[in-house]
Amino acid sequence: MKLLLVRHGIAEVRDVFRATGKPDEERPLTEEGRSKMARVALGLRELVPELDLIASSPLVRAQQTASIVADAYGMKVGATTNALNPDALLSDLVEWTASRGADEVIATVGHEPHLSILVTWFLCGVEESRVVFKKGGAALLEFRGRPRKGGAVLRWLESPKTLRRLAK
Repeated sequence: MKLLLVRHGIAEVRDVFRATGKPDEERPLTEEGRSKMARVALGLRELVPELDLIASSPLVRAQQTASIVADAYGMKVGATTNALNPDALLSDLVEWTASRGADEVIATVGHEPHLSILVTWFLCGVEESRVVFKKGGAALLEFRGRPRKGGAVLRWLESPKTLRRLAK
């Protein structure tokens, strides 16, 4: 299985959005975030030409990012899962992927620090962050069979700036 982990794009400033009285879960991408993410998604398509599924956390900014990525691939967001929430257990994503095919390419959209910790955990089994995951950045992990703790090979980890440069 290949697992493409994508951090959501640039969202409204947390403290400014809090003043609206709405919960953080509803905090959306900014116009700049949507625009940059559209270029990032085109760059992702250059590196990963086909996806079997795009999944997202239920938070608005991740849903919006997943939708932008889906548009670049000409597909729909196929799943929403709490396993990609910022406070989800790392093992939740392993459980969520258990029903997927071992040869699938799955894109997931989530949040920090969850994603960087997840990458480190999948690579070396340590539950801490040892990678930098910028907003709109992405990493491709590859597993023999299903994802598991310490069972990944990192194929690449790219910044949003690099992904935008790859866009055609």
